[in-house]
Amino acid sequence: MDRRKERRLNLELLVRIWGVDRMSRPFAEIVRAGELSPRGAVLIGVRSKIQTGELLDVQHGLSQAQFRIMWINLSGEAGIQALESEPPIWGIGLPKVFEMVGTG
Repeated sequence: MDRRKERRLNLELLVRIWGVDRMSRPFAEIVRAGELSPRGAVLIGVRSKIQTGELLDVQHGLSQAQFRIMWINLSGEAGIQALESEPPIWGIGLPKVFEMVGTG
């Protein structure tokens, strides 16, 4: 059973991420964001040594927001969730896309 609170869109976008790694060194890199929801995503291809619970800045196009790292795996994927005060940044109306796609 899926534990997610929001529906996800199986689409990948290029994003820029930056922050401070677990060795307290600043980093910035371009990765893919997939499994998109209005408030979260899965980052794919993360090379920096990030850690769960830390904050990360994410930019898609001209929009950017702060996210919390919820989980990380050894293959370079990380689940992120936007802070409550942050605006959506994906640039697509996800609820409208869900209506067009349906539930099937």
